Amino acid sequence: MLKNYFKIAWRNLVRNKTYAAINITGLAVGIAVCMVIFIIIQHHTSFDDYHAKKDRTYRLLTEYRTETGATHSGKDIPFPLPAGLKAAFPQVEQVAPIYASQNDQVLTLDNNGRTDKIFKEQRGLFYTNPAFFEIFDYPLLAGSYTSLQDPNNILLTKEVAEKYFGDWKTAMGKTIQLEAGGYMFSHGVESLKITGILATIPANTDLQLKLVASYQGFYNDYVARSPEWNVTTDFGCYLLLPPNVKAANFKQQLKTYSRQAVAADNKDSHTIQALSAIHYDTQTGNYSNKAISKQLLNVLWLIAAFILLIACVNFINLSTAQAVNRAKEVGVRKVLGSNKWQLQTQFIAETFLIVFAAVLFAAGIATLALPYINQLLELSLSLNWFNDPLIVSFLLMITIVVTALAGFYPSIVLSRFSPVTALKSKIAVNSSGGISLRRGLVVFQFVIAQVLIIGTFIIVKQMNYFMDQPLGFDKDAVVNVPFRLDSVRISRLDYLRDRLLTVNGVQAVTYSSNTPVEANNDNWTSLKFNNAQKDAGFKAITKFADHNYVQTYNLQIIAGRNLQASGLTQEFLVNESMLKNLGIAKPEDIINKKISIWNGVITCPVVGVVKDFNDRSFKHSVAPLLIATNNTMYNQAGIKLSTTSVAATLKAIKDVWQQTFPDFVYEYKFLDEKIESFYKQENQLATLYKIFAAIAILLSCLGLYGLASFMAVQRVKEVGIRKVLGAGTANIVYLFSREFVALIAIAFAIATPIAWYYMHQWLQAYVYRINVSLWLFVAGGVAAILIALATVSFQAIKAAVANPIKSLRSE
Repeated sequence: MLKNYFKIAWRNLVRNKTYAAINITGLAVGIAVCMVIFIIIQHHTSFDDYHAKKDRTYRLLTEYRTETGATHSGKDIPFPLPAGLKAAFPQVEQVAPIYASQNDQVLTLDNNGRTDKIFKEQRGLFYTNPAFFEIFDYPLLAGSYTSLQDPNNILLTKEVAEKYFGDWKTAMGKTIQLEAGGYMFSHGVESLKITGILATIPANTDLQLKLVASYQGFYNDYVARSPEWNVTTDFGCYLLLPPNVKAANFKQQLKTYSRQAVAADNKDSHTIQALSAIHYDTQTGNYSNKAISKQLLNVLWLIAAFILLIACVNFINLSTAQAVNRAKEVGVRKVLGSNKWQLQTQFIAETFLIVFAAVLFAAGIATLALPYINQLLELSLSLNWFNDPLIVSFLLMITIVVTALAGFYPSIVLSRFSPVTALKSKIAVNSSGGISLRRGLVVFQFVIAQVLIIGTFIIVKQMNYFMDQPLGFDKDAVVNVPFRLDSVRISRLDYLRDRLLTVNGVQAVTYSSNTPVEANNDNWTSLKFNNAQKDAGFKAITKFADHNYVQTYNLQIIAGRNLQASGLTQEFLVNESMLKNLGIAKPEDIINKKISIWNGVITCPVVGVVKDFNDRSFKHSVAPLLIATNNTMYNQAGIKLSTTSVAATLKAIKDVWQQTFPDFVYEYKFLDEKIESFYKQENQLATLYKIFAAIAILLSCLGLYGLASFMAVQRVKEVGIRKVLGAGTANIVYLFSREFVALIAIAFAIATPIAWYYMHQWLQAYVYRINVSLWLFVAGGVAAILIALATVSFQAIKAAVANPIKSLRSE
């Protein structure tokens, strides 16, 4: 019996090829979107999930108290805290301090001990201790974790070892020279022995290790000589709690300890965060800078569900519309003894065949789409059909759910036909129940499609606002070149500047620790103002820069003067936000007042006030700012170029740089490209929304096209009569189009408040944001109507220009 059902189902599909093709294509696209989104979400929800002790692993956070509430940071832990925690809480199993360096340079040596190759690692060098590998599961191919107790040892990953030496096995025991770019130049170039090779680091971890150096070396050369309770960017700590210790109890004990350990007037404290929450904390961030919120993952799930529903709606619409053509078949089957259950099983079998074909088609679409998605989202996703049971389970679930959703209602409608009425051909397509259902489903489709269209318009407009909004400084044609200082290079900075200024097309050169704007500026410091005994009650961002900084970036000084040329920190520039936080009304009133930072290590007068400029992304308001000279803190050059002959100028800059610093890898990045990278996730989201909106419209129009085609066939005699009675082509097109336009207008009325609410919530994440104007919604509605009209009009015009004699011949 079941075999017979499938045989008849196959014959029906072959007989109605257009109907089958539209349904299979629509379902395949919807299922493919679900598959891709499932793979993306599966990747993000698996981050750091493979560590055996993940449920007891926590990250240490600094909790900053401000007037507006609490903020957290996991990458500026005070230096004494890890050792202090180990002493104060002996029950903690493991404490692993970790420092992530940046812009590091690695030199490999030949057999004579001379430099062989030079490599630049933007990220991936971590300083930590053996306890780190007691907490996390990163297998070794060779060597030992305990070798990190020696400050002269280092571990490499398999891929990095192969990049440096060709074969990771030959790397063991070799010596490399490391010039770490992440902290003060006094560390110098160090010779480190490779004592271990780490296996390939999984893509689904926020700790993307490349080189792991001994924390003891970092401690001896930097931490031990730093001021008491000092902090630096990218210094964090992980803890492993015993099984019998509750995180909530430990948090309370930790807060009590940290408040006793720091200065009495410091409002900051410390807390812990579960490893499972780190990847989803977009506010605090992580070492990979690839956090994704759970809200965004939920939005992706919703989009996947809605697009699949649109595809199922298409199937239901077309199946119920086809009911008239199947009426006699149902009548004959009932007369021959078939009951409702048998008929429903028959139609469900047909649906299953369509869904099964759609799933196979969708698998091909998803496989082809993944490389593009990987490129867009900078991921390494793959479809492992035979090795990933979750994918197989997901496809089985999709097949069952879609078969039930798409086939259940049409099977009921078809099986309920009265055999007498069916055999007399009295069943009409315009039954009130059926047409009302189809109208509702069409409205549902276009509500989803228009929400996505309007959301896309708003996201794109917000991205354009970011790119076009004045920042308060000059970002055009400015090249940033990172470097690493030591005592020799410091002595050559003036020479390098003089040489660069002789290059045709170079207008200005400055050295600094930061550009005017950074994505997440972690160089925050407490301060004391005007010889006060207590902290000012807020933190400020500190940027170290030479006296050419103001000129190169075209900052505006509104009071006082610029910094004088000096290698040491002798005076400060502040911004307008600093005045507001200090309660100073006139910029002139702060001139010559002293500010103290770093627990009194630096105390200098304020000599000038610069106009506020955006020092971080537009997600944040302008922060209080200090600018001071200090050549030991510089790690990049800012070079202002003229806009003519840029390529030739860049080549000349490279030549000068390599002649001055021949042992350093030269690389550069335009400042406007760096600023654009701050909004990478938003741009990726905008692109995904465009894709999903286009797919939603495509599927909705596919359904419209199928309905319009069916209506054209069913109303062919009506159209012939109208034409004989004098109706023109425009009248016939209007007859076909008016109902669909009305339905889309209803969908627009429903979609508008939904889109406004959710996009308004999304925009609240940005301090600087657009006003959601009415024309964005109107544009979305008009776009949907025009696309629908273009879809329906093809069949309408085809019906309108048909010869009425052919359609009325049988009459």
